[in-house]
Amino acid sequence: MKLRTWQTIRVGFAFLSICAFWQMYNNIVPLLLTNTFHMNEAYSGIIMAMDNILALFLLPLFGTLSDKCRHKSGRRKPFIMFGTIAAVIIMMGIPVIDNIYFSKPVHGLLVLFIVVLGVLLVTMGTYRSPAVALMPDVTPKPLRSKANAIINLMGAVGGIIYLVIASILYSQSRTEGLAHVNYLPLFLIIGALMIVSMLIVVLTVDEPRLTAEVQEMERQEQLKEAEHKTGPADAEASSETLPDTKVLPGPVRISLVFLLASVALWFISYNAVETWFTTYASRMWNMSLGSASLCLTIATVGAILTYIPAGNIASKIGRRKTILGGIAIMMAAFAALFAVTLLFDHFHPILYVLFVMVGIGWAAINTNSFPMVVEMCRGSDVGKFTGLYYTFSMAAQIVTPVIAGWLMNRISYDALFPYSFVFITLAFVTMHFVRHGDSKVIGKRGLEAFDVDD
Repeated sequence: MKLRTWQTIRVGFAFLSICAFWQMYNNIVPLLLTNTFHMNEAYSGIIMAMDNILALFLLPLFGTLSDKCRHKSGRRKPFIMFGTIAAVIIMMGIPVIDNIYFSKPVHGLLVLFIVVLGVLLVTMGTYRSPAVALMPDVTPKPLRSKANAIINLMGAVGGIIYLVIASILYSQSRTEGLAHVNYLPLFLIIGALMIVSMLIVVLTVDEPRLTAEVQEMERQEQLKEAEHKTGPADAEASSETLPDTKVLPGPVRISLVFLLASVALWFISYNAVETWFTTYASRMWNMSLGSASLCLTIATVGAILTYIPAGNIASKIGRRKTILGGIAIMMAAFAALFAVTLLFDHFHPILYVLFVMVGIGWAAINTNSFPMVVEMCRGSDVGKFTGLYYTFSMAAQIVTPVIAGWLMNRISYDALFPYSFVFITLAFVTMHFVRHGDSKVIGKRGLEAFDVDD
Protein backbone atom coordinates (compact mmCIF):
# COMPACT_ATOMS: atom_id res chain seq x y z
CA MET A 1 0.00 0.00 0.00
CA LYS A 2 1.46 3.35 -1.02
CA LEU A 3 0.20 6.86 -1.48
CA ARG A 4 -0.84 7.99 -4.97
CA THR A 5 1.05 11.26 -4.77
CA TRP A 6 -0.13 12.88 -7.99
CA GLN A 7 -3.73 11.98 -7.25
CA THR A 8 -3.40 13.60 -3.81
CA ILE A 9 -1.89 16.71 -5.41
CA ARG A 10 -4.87 16.94 -7.77
CA VAL A 11 -7.25 16.61 -4.82
CA GLY A 12 -5.23 19.32 -3.04
CA PHE A 13 -6.00 21.93 -5.69
CA ALA A 14 -9.35 22.50 -3.96
CA PHE A 15 -7.54 23.45 -0.75
CA LEU A 16 -5.01 25.51 -2.72
CA SER A 17 -7.80 27.70 -4.10
CA ILE A 18 -9.43 28.05 -0.68
CA CYS A 19 -6.17 29.17 0.95
CA ALA A 20 -5.39 31.61 -1.88
CA PHE A 21 -8.84 33.16 -1.44
CA TRP A 22 -8.58 33.52 2.36
CA GLN A 23 -5.09 34.97 2.14
CA MET A 24 -6.44 37.64 -0.22
CA TYR A 25 -9.64 38.20 1.79
CA ASN A 26 -7.79 38.64 5.10
CA ASN A 27 -5.24 40.99 3.53
CA ILE A 28 -7.45 43.15 1.31
CA VAL A 29 -10.86 43.47 2.99
CA PRO A 30 -9.53 45.20 6.16
CA LEU A 31 -7.77 47.73 3.91
CA LEU A 32 -10.99 48.44 2.03
CA LEU A 33 -13.02 48.81 5.23
CA THR A 34 -10.59 51.28 6.80
CA ASN A 35 -9.21 53.15 3.77
CA THR A 36 -12.21 53.40 1.43
CA PHE A 37 -15.18 53.13 3.79
CA HIS A 38 -13.35 54.85 6.70
CA MET A 39 -14.58 52.32 9.23
CA ASN A 40 -12.80 52.24 12.60
CA GLU A 41 -10.81 49.20 13.67
CA ALA A 42 -13.43 47.98 16.14
CA TYR A 43 -16.21 47.71 13.55
CA SER A 44 -13.93 46.36 10.84
CA GLY A 45 -12.67 43.77 13.34
CA ILE A 46 -16.24 42.61 13.96
CA ILE A 47 -16.81 42.23 10.22
CA MET A 48 -13.55 40.35 9.83
CA ALA A 49 -14.66 37.94 12.58
CA MET A 50 -17.83 37.07 10.65
CA ASP A 51 -16.10 34.32 8.67
CA ASN A 52 -15.10 32.39 11.80
CA ILE A 53 -18.53 32.87 13.39
CA LEU A 54 -20.39 31.69 10.27
CA ALA A 55 -17.97 28.77 9.95
CA LEU A 56 -19.18 27.39 13.28
CA PHE A 57 -22.54 26.68 11.65
CA LEU A 58 -21.82 26.38 7.93
CA LEU A 59 -18.92 23.90 7.97
CA PRO A 60 -20.69 21.14 9.96
CA LEU A 61 -23.92 21.76 8.03
CA PHE A 62 -22.46 21.45 4.53
CA GLY A 63 -20.08 18.71 5.60
CA THR A 64 -23.11 16.66 6.71
CA LEU A 65 -25.09 17.58 3.58
CA SER A 66 -22.25 16.41 1.37
CA ASP A 67 -22.23 13.07 3.25
CA LYS A 68 -25.83 12.59 2.11
CA CYS A 69 -25.26 13.71 -1.49
CA ARG A 70 -25.85 10.99 -4.08
CA HIS A 71 -24.81 12.83 -7.26
CA LYS A 72 -23.32 10.69 -10.01
CA SER A 73 -20.06 12.70 -9.92
CA GLY A 74 -19.60 11.98 -6.21
CA ARG A 75 -20.52 13.38 -2.82
CA ARG A 76 -18.02 16.25 -2.68
CA LYS A 77 -17.45 17.43 -6.25
CA PRO A 78 -20.88 19.06 -6.76
CA PHE A 79 -20.30 21.25 -3.69
CA ILE A 80 -16.76 22.10 -4.81
CA MET A 81 -17.92 23.01 -8.32
CA PHE A 82 -21.01 25.09 -7.54
CA GLY A 83 -19.48 26.66 -4.41
CA THR A 84 -16.38 27.79 -6.29
CA ILE A 85 -18.32 29.23 -9.23
CA ALA A 86 -20.73 31.09 -6.94
CA ALA A 87 -17.89 32.44 -4.79
CA VAL A 88 -15.89 33.69 -7.79
CA ILE A 89 -18.92 35.51 -9.24
CA ILE A 90 -19.87 37.12 -5.93
CA MET A 91 -16.32 38.09 -4.90
CA MET A 92 -15.99 40.31 -7.97
CA GLY A 93 -18.53 42.62 -6.36
CA ILE A 94 -16.04 43.53 -3.62
CA PRO A 95 -13.54 45.58 -5.69
CA VAL A 96 -16.30 46.88 -7.99
CA ILE A 97 -18.32 48.33 -5.08
CA ASP A 98 -15.10 49.63 -3.52
CA ASN A 99 -14.20 51.50 -6.72
CA ILE A 100 -17.69 52.95 -7.13
CA TYR A 101 -17.84 54.07 -3.48
CA PHE A 102 -14.51 55.88 -3.79
CA SER A 103 -15.84 57.81 -6.81
CA LYS A 104 -19.24 58.52 -5.21
CA PRO A 105 -19.57 57.77 -1.48
CA VAL A 106 -23.13 56.65 -0.79
CA HIS A 107 -24.20 55.02 2.48
CA GLY A 108 -26.25 52.43 0.57
CA LEU A 109 -23.06 51.16 -1.09
CA LEU A 110 -21.52 50.44 2.31
CA VAL A 111 -24.58 48.39 3.24
CA LEU A 112 -24.39 46.58 -0.11
CA PHE A 113 -20.67 45.92 0.43
CA ILE A 114 -21.34 44.27 3.81
CA VAL A 115 -24.20 42.22 2.33
CA VAL A 116 -21.94 41.01 -0.48
CA LEU A 117 -19.30 40.04 2.10
CA GLY A 118 -21.91 38.05 4.02
CA VAL A 119 -23.14 36.21 0.93
CA LEU A 120 -19.55 35.51 -0.13
CA LEU A 121 -18.72 34.02 3.27
CA VAL A 122 -21.76 31.75 3.00
CA THR A 123 -20.78 30.54 -0.48
CA MET A 124 -17.22 29.83 0.70
CA GLY A 125 -18.67 27.90 3.63
CA THR A 126 -20.68 25.66 1.34
CA TYR A 127 -17.67 23.84 -0.05
CA ARG A 128 -14.80 24.08 2.45
CA SER A 129 -15.79 20.96 4.44
CA PRO A 130 -16.60 18.91 1.30
CA ALA A 131 -13.27 19.96 -0.27
CA VAL A 132 -11.30 18.87 2.81
CA ALA A 133 -13.38 15.68 3.23
CA LEU A 134 -12.49 14.58 -0.31
CA MET A 135 -8.96 13.61 0.75
CA PRO A 136 -9.97 10.99 3.37
CA ASP A 137 -12.71 9.74 1.01
CA VAL A 138 -10.15 8.74 -1.62
CA THR A 139 -7.21 7.84 0.65
CA PRO A 140 -6.84 4.61 2.67
CA LYS A 141 -6.76 5.25 6.40
CA PRO A 142 -3.09 4.38 7.07
CA LEU A 143 -1.97 6.88 4.41
CA ARG A 144 -4.06 9.87 5.46
CA SER A 145 -1.33 11.61 7.45
CA LYS A 146 0.99 11.52 4.43
CA ALA A 147 -1.85 12.73 2.21
CA ASN A 148 -2.78 15.50 4.65
CA ALA A 149 0.84 16.68 4.60
CA ILE A 150 0.54 17.15 0.83
CA ILE A 151 -2.84 18.88 1.22
CA ASN A 152 -1.31 21.32 3.74
CA LEU A 153 1.57 21.97 1.34
CA MET A 154 -0.92 22.72 -1.43
CA GLY A 155 -2.64 25.20 0.88
CA ALA A 156 0.70 26.87 1.59
CA VAL A 157 1.37 27.08 -2.16
CA GLY A 158 -1.99 28.80 -2.63
CA GLY A 159 -1.08 31.43 -0.05
CA ILE A 160 2.36 31.93 -1.60
CA ILE A 161 0.87 32.34 -5.10
CA TYR A 162 -1.37 35.12 -3.81
CA LEU A 163 1.52 36.86 -2.04
CA VAL A 164 3.70 36.76 -5.17
CA ILE A 165 0.91 38.12 -7.40
CA ALA A 166 0.02 40.85 -4.89
CA SER A 167 3.65 41.88 -4.46
CA ILE A 168 4.06 42.25 -8.24
CA LEU A 169 0.77 44.04 -8.96
CA TYR A 170 0.85 46.29 -5.91
CA SER A 171 4.50 47.03 -5.28
CA GLN A 172 5.52 50.23 -3.49
CA SER A 173 6.50 51.86 -6.78
CA ARG A 174 3.09 51.14 -8.35
CA THR A 175 0.90 52.28 -5.46
CA GLU A 176 2.90 55.14 -3.96
CA GLY A 177 1.00 58.42 -4.16
CA LEU A 178 -2.26 56.87 -5.36
CA ALA A 179 -5.40 58.23 -3.70
CA HIS A 180 -7.15 54.91 -4.33
CA VAL A 181 -5.93 51.44 -5.30
CA ASN A 182 -8.00 49.34 -7.72
CA TYR A 183 -7.91 45.71 -6.54
CA LEU A 184 -10.13 44.32 -9.33
CA PRO A 185 -7.15 42.87 -11.32
CA LEU A 186 -6.03 40.93 -8.23
CA PHE A 187 -9.54 39.55 -7.65
CA LEU A 188 -9.78 38.54 -11.31
CA ILE A 189 -6.48 36.63 -11.18
CA ILE A 190 -7.31 34.83 -7.92
CA GLY A 191 -10.80 34.10 -9.25
CA ALA A 192 -9.26 32.54 -12.37
CA LEU A 193 -6.92 30.51 -10.14
CA MET A 194 -9.92 29.25 -8.18
CA ILE A 195 -11.78 28.23 -11.34
CA VAL A 196 -8.74 26.45 -12.80
CA SER A 197 -8.14 24.63 -9.51
CA MET A 198 -11.78 23.58 -9.37
CA LEU A 199 -11.65 22.26 -12.94
CA ILE A 200 -8.54 20.21 -12.12
CA VAL A 201 -10.41 18.54 -9.25
CA VAL A 202 -13.67 18.06 -11.15
CA LEU A 203 -12.11 16.77 -14.38
CA THR A 204 -9.17 14.70 -13.11
CA VAL A 205 -10.38 13.18 -9.82
CA ASP A 206 -12.73 10.22 -10.34
CA GLU A 207 -14.34 10.49 -6.92
CA PRO A 208 -16.89 7.62 -7.21
CA ARG A 209 -14.31 5.10 -8.44
CA LEU A 210 -11.63 6.11 -5.96
CA THR A 211 -14.07 6.13 -3.04
CA ALA A 212 -15.32 2.68 -3.99
CA GLU A 213 -11.73 1.39 -4.21
CA VAL A 214 -10.90 2.73 -0.75
CA GLN A 215 -14.08 1.31 0.75
CA GLU A 216 -13.37 -2.10 -0.78
CA MET A 217 -9.75 -1.99 0.40
CA GLU A 218 -10.87 -1.20 3.95
CA ARG A 219 -13.53 -3.93 3.79
CA GLN A 220 -10.87 -6.46 2.81
CA GLU A 221 -8.68 -5.29 5.69
CA GLN A 222 -11.58 -5.74 8.08
CA LEU A 223 -12.22 -9.22 6.70
CA LYS A 224 -8.58 -10.14 7.27
CA GLU A 225 -8.79 -8.92 10.85
CA ALA A 226 -12.01 -10.83 11.39
CA GLU A 227 -10.49 -13.96 9.86
CA HIS A 228 -7.48 -13.61 12.10
CA LYS A 229 -9.67 -13.28 15.20
CA THR A 230 -12.50 -15.70 14.46
CA GLY A 231 -11.12 -18.08 11.84
CA PRO A 232 -11.90 -18.37 8.10
CA ALA A 233 -15.27 -20.04 8.60
CA ASP A 234 -16.71 -17.11 10.51
CA ALA A 235 -14.97 -14.29 8.65
CA GLU A 236 -17.73 -13.67 6.11
CA ALA A 237 -20.39 -13.82 8.77
CA SER A 238 -18.57 -11.43 11.04
CA SER A 239 -18.04 -9.05 8.14
CA GLU A 240 -21.76 -8.42 8.15
CA THR A 241 -21.33 -6.47 11.38
CA LEU A 242 -18.21 -4.61 10.30
CA PRO A 243 -19.69 -1.76 8.29
CA ASP A 244 -21.26 1.09 10.15
CA THR A 245 -23.17 1.58 13.32
CA LYS A 246 -24.94 4.86 13.79
CA VAL A 247 -23.66 5.46 17.32
CA LEU A 248 -19.96 5.59 18.12
CA PRO A 249 -18.86 3.09 20.77
CA GLY A 250 -18.38 4.70 24.18
CA PRO A 251 -14.56 4.52 24.30
CA VAL A 252 -14.28 5.96 20.78
CA ARG A 253 -16.67 8.78 21.67
CA ILE A 254 -14.55 9.64 24.73
CA SER A 255 -11.41 9.71 22.57
CA LEU A 256 -13.15 11.97 20.08
CA VAL A 257 -14.19 14.42 22.81
CA PHE A 258 -10.64 14.63 24.15
CA LEU A 259 -9.19 14.95 20.65
CA LEU A 260 -11.55 17.81 19.75
CA ALA A 261 -10.74 19.47 23.08
CA SER A 262 -7.05 19.15 22.18
CA VAL A 263 -7.72 20.71 18.76
CA ALA A 264 -9.36 23.72 20.44
CA LEU A 265 -6.56 24.05 23.00
CA TRP A 266 -3.66 24.05 20.56
CA PHE A 267 -5.45 26.48 18.24
CA ILE A 268 -6.05 28.76 21.25
CA SER A 269 -2.33 28.57 22.00
CA TYR A 270 -0.94 29.02 18.48
CA ASN A 271 -3.45 31.57 17.19
CA ALA A 272 -2.80 33.90 20.15
CA VAL A 273 0.85 34.27 19.09
CA GLU A 274 -0.10 34.42 15.41
CA THR A 275 -2.56 37.26 16.13
CA TRP A 276 -0.71 39.31 18.74
CA PHE A 277 3.03 38.83 18.17
CA THR A 278 3.43 41.74 15.74
CA THR A 279 1.62 44.04 18.20
CA TYR A 280 3.75 42.66 21.06
CA ALA A 281 6.99 43.24 19.14
CA SER A 282 5.94 46.76 18.20
CA ARG A 283 4.98 47.69 21.76
CA MET A 284 7.80 45.96 23.65
CA TRP A 285 10.71 46.23 21.19
CA ASN A 286 9.61 49.04 18.87
CA MET A 287 9.91 46.70 15.87
CA SER A 288 8.38 47.49 12.48
CA LEU A 289 5.56 45.37 11.09
CA GLY A 290 7.86 43.86 8.47
CA SER A 291 10.55 42.88 10.98
CA ALA A 292 8.04 41.36 13.40
CA SER A 293 6.23 39.53 10.60
CA LEU A 294 9.52 37.89 9.62
CA CYS A 295 9.34 35.73 12.77
CA LEU A 296 5.88 34.47 11.81
CA THR A 297 7.08 33.89 8.24
CA ILE A 298 9.98 31.82 9.58
CA ALA A 299 7.53 29.76 11.63
CA THR A 300 5.51 29.17 8.45
CA VAL A 301 8.62 28.10 6.56
CA GLY A 302 9.49 25.71 9.39
CA ALA A 303 6.01 24.21 9.14
CA ILE A 304 6.17 23.86 5.35
CA LEU A 305 9.50 22.03 5.53
CA THR A 306 8.09 19.69 8.20
CA TYR A 307 4.73 18.69 6.67
CA ILE A 308 6.06 15.76 4.61
CA PRO A 309 8.48 14.46 7.28
CA ALA A 310 5.68 14.68 9.88
CA GLY A 311 3.45 12.47 7.72
CA ASN A 312 6.26 9.97 7.20
CA ILE A 313 7.12 9.89 10.91
CA ALA A 314 3.47 9.26 11.79
CA SER A 315 3.40 6.27 9.44
CA LYS A 316 6.28 4.77 11.43
CA ILE A 317 5.51 5.64 15.06
CA GLY A 318 1.82 6.59 14.89
CA ARG A 319 -0.12 9.86 14.76
CA ARG A 320 -0.68 10.25 18.49
CA LYS A 321 3.02 10.01 19.34
CA THR A 322 3.88 12.41 16.52
CA ILE A 323 1.32 14.93 17.76
CA LEU A 324 2.58 14.63 21.33
CA GLY A 325 6.10 15.21 20.06
CA GLY A 326 4.93 18.32 18.20
CA ILE A 327 3.16 19.61 21.32
CA ALA A 328 6.30 19.03 23.41
CA ILE A 329 8.35 21.04 20.88
CA MET A 330 5.87 23.92 21.05
CA MET A 331 5.83 23.78 24.87
CA ALA A 332 9.62 24.11 24.90
CA ALA A 333 9.52 26.93 22.33
CA PHE A 334 6.91 29.00 24.19
CA ALA A 335 8.71 28.51 27.52
CA ALA A 336 11.98 29.61 25.89
CA LEU A 337 10.29 32.59 24.22
CA PHE A 338 9.03 33.77 27.60
CA ALA A 339 12.50 33.32 29.11
CA VAL A 340 14.03 35.41 26.29
CA THR A 341 11.52 38.23 26.91
CA LEU A 342 12.55 38.25 30.58
CA LEU A 343 16.29 38.23 29.83
CA PHE A 344 16.34 40.83 27.05
CA ASP A 345 14.53 44.14 26.65
CA HIS A 346 15.14 44.07 22.90
CA PHE A 347 14.74 41.62 20.03
CA HIS A 348 17.28 38.79 20.13
CA PRO A 349 18.13 36.69 17.02
CA ILE A 350 17.58 33.47 18.98
CA LEU A 351 13.85 34.15 18.50
CA TYR A 352 14.24 33.05 14.87
CA VAL A 353 15.34 29.60 16.05
CA LEU A 354 12.47 29.42 18.55
CA PHE A 355 9.91 30.35 15.90
CA VAL A 356 11.30 27.62 13.64
CA MET A 357 10.60 25.24 16.54
CA VAL A 358 7.04 26.57 16.77
CA GLY A 359 6.55 25.89 13.05
CA ILE A 360 7.97 22.37 13.30
CA GLY A 361 5.76 21.51 16.26
CA TRP A 362 2.70 23.00 14.56
CA ALA A 363 3.29 20.96 11.40
CA ALA A 364 3.60 17.73 13.41
CA ILE A 365 0.24 18.50 15.06
CA ASN A 366 -1.61 19.85 12.03
CA THR A 367 -0.59 17.07 9.66
CA ASN A 368 -1.95 14.32 11.91
CA SER A 369 -4.85 15.78 13.90
CA PHE A 370 -7.46 15.93 11.11
CA PRO A 371 -6.73 12.32 9.97
CA MET A 372 -7.17 11.22 13.59
CA VAL A 373 -10.62 12.82 13.74
CA VAL A 374 -11.91 11.22 10.54
CA GLU A 375 -10.30 7.89 11.48
CA MET A 376 -12.94 7.54 14.20
CA CYS A 377 -15.95 7.90 11.93
CA ARG A 378 -17.73 5.80 9.35
CA GLY A 379 -16.92 6.48 5.72
CA SER A 380 -20.41 7.92 5.26
CA ASP A 381 -19.78 10.52 7.98
CA VAL A 382 -16.44 11.98 6.88
CA GLY A 383 -18.03 15.33 5.93
CA LYS A 384 -19.79 15.59 9.28
CA PHE A 385 -16.60 14.88 11.23
CA THR A 386 -14.67 17.31 9.02
CA GLY A 387 -17.20 19.94 10.04
CA LEU A 388 -16.73 19.02 13.71
CA TYR A 389 -12.97 19.46 13.39
CA TYR A 390 -13.41 22.92 11.90
CA THR A 391 -16.06 23.89 14.46
CA PHE A 392 -13.60 23.40 17.32
CA SER A 393 -10.65 24.98 15.52
CA MET A 394 -12.71 28.00 14.39
CA ALA A 395 -14.29 28.47 17.84
CA ALA A 396 -10.78 28.60 19.30
CA GLN A 397 -9.71 31.22 16.77
CA ILE A 398 -12.73 33.35 17.67
CA VAL A 399 -12.16 33.40 21.44
CA THR A 400 -8.36 33.42 21.75
CA PRO A 401 -7.62 36.89 20.25
CA VAL A 402 -10.18 38.36 22.67
CA ILE A 403 -8.94 36.52 25.79
CA ALA A 404 -5.23 36.98 25.04
CA GLY A 405 -5.78 40.64 24.14
CA TRP A 406 -7.69 41.22 27.40
CA LEU A 407 -4.89 39.62 29.46
CA MET A 408 -2.22 41.65 27.67
CA ASN A 409 -4.21 44.83 28.29
CA ARG A 410 -5.10 44.14 31.93
CA ILE A 411 -1.97 42.34 33.16
CA SER A 412 0.98 42.85 30.82
CA TYR A 413 2.10 42.25 27.27
CA ASP A 414 4.49 39.73 28.83
CA ALA A 415 1.46 37.48 29.41
CA LEU A 416 1.38 36.44 25.73
CA PHE A 417 3.86 33.55 25.79
CA PRO A 418 2.81 32.16 29.21
CA TYR A 419 -0.78 32.19 27.90
CA SER A 420 0.23 30.12 24.87
CA PHE A 421 2.38 27.83 27.03
CA VAL A 422 -0.51 27.08 29.42
CA PHE A 423 -2.93 26.11 26.65
CA ILE A 424 -0.45 24.01 24.68
CA THR A 425 0.38 22.21 27.95
CA LEU A 426 -3.32 21.52 28.52
CA ALA A 427 -3.44 20.04 25.01
CA PHE A 428 -0.53 17.78 25.96
CA VAL A 429 -2.61 16.53 28.91
CA THR A 430 -5.85 15.96 26.98
CA MET A 431 -4.05 14.11 24.16
CA HIS A 432 -3.01 11.45 26.67
CA PHE A 433 -6.68 10.49 27.01
CA VAL A 434 -7.06 9.92 23.24
CA ARG A 435 -6.92 6.15 22.67
CA HIS A 436 -8.43 5.89 19.18
CA GLY A 437 -7.90 7.44 15.76
CA ASP A 438 -4.34 6.28 15.25
CA SER A 439 -3.34 4.34 12.16
CA LYS A 440 -1.54 1.06 11.88
CA VAL A 441 2.18 1.44 11.36
CA ILE A 442 2.91 0.72 7.72
CA GLY A 443 5.68 -1.74 7.09
CA LYS A 444 6.86 -2.56 3.58
CA ARG A 445 7.80 -6.10 2.78
CA GLY A 446 10.01 -7.65 0.12
CA LEU A 447 10.43 -5.73 -3.12
CA GLU A 448 7.76 -3.24 -1.98
CA ALA A 449 10.42 -1.70 0.27
CA PHE A 450 12.11 -0.37 -2.86
CA ASP A 451 8.94 1.22 -4.29
CA VAL A 452 8.88 4.96 -4.93
CA ASP A 453 5.53 6.74 -4.72
CA ASP A 454 4.14 7.95 -8.02
